[in-house]
Amino acid sequence: MLPLRTPKLELLTRQPIPVTSADGLALAAYGWGNPAGREIVFIHGYSQCHLSWRRQMDDAALAAEFRMVAYDLRGQGSSDQPLARERYRDDRLWADDLAAVIAAAGVKRPTLVAWSYGGRVVADYVRFHGQERIAAIDYVAAITRTDRAFWGPALKHTIEMASDDLAANVRAARRFVHACFADRPAGEEMDTTLAYTMVVPAKVRTLVMARTRDEGDILARLRVPVLVTHGTMDRIILAAAGKYTAAHAPGATLSLYDGVGHSPFFEDPTRFNRELAHFVRAADQ
Repeated sequence: MLPLRTPKLELLTRQPIPVTSADGLALAAYGWGNPAGREIVFIHGYSQCHLSWRRQMDDAALAAEFRMVAYDLRGQGSSDQPLARERYRDDRLWADDLAAVIAAAGVKRPTLVAWSYGGRVVADYVRFHGQERIAAIDYVAAITRTDRAFWGPALKHTIEMASDDLAANVRAARRFVHACFADRPAGEEMDTTLAYTMVVPAKVRTLVMARTRDEGDILARLRVPVLVTHGTMDRIILAAAGKYTAAHAPGATLSLYDGVGHSPFFEDPTRFNRELAHFVRAADQ
């Protein structure tokens, strides 16, 4: 594993992609890399944003080979943040958001890389839009069904992260962010992560976590290649969740990262980026 760095936030050139959701929200999306390359769309987790993928964004080898897109989920990052319940409770909205990003970016058949809550978004997309426009799926420490047996001990911090008591909210957010790493970064890297975590209003966090549909039926339907990436020391979504996903998605490959927490793409980017590149190439054969 590479030592955790504390560099300035200097990323390869990203192009903003204007996206409007089906219900009129502005969604923040960005594209970078080789316009003619195989396509990857990154989907972040709860109370995060596209900057979660900065160790993929600053990888010159990935950018030379692949066309990549990342976006901020509704209510998070730089996307619009409505506070009305109806803007979050309908699973179709989340599915349509991803479809809108794919269409606006002009990607034809991307590999979806879904981290944590992003696994729910992929399930939403498959449920309402099918798999025809997906090349493959990489589930990264992802939620693929609602089962408390898969909840790690640090997931409890999401309760206070929805508190209107700012002191409690900040305290819980800090603990949650720390728990996203087995060996948490220091300095600017941690400051950056905590900063974009706190961009999400408490009310939005409540609404995002209020969705209750069990997405477990989707895995058995999948007919595209599936890679399951999970850290053995994940305290947010237990590694048992990754093993479940790999066992129930037909033909899935499980890649466990020993000593890594909830963020393998950040904690071991060299391995993650290498495995992702291999997976995307193989899926396109």
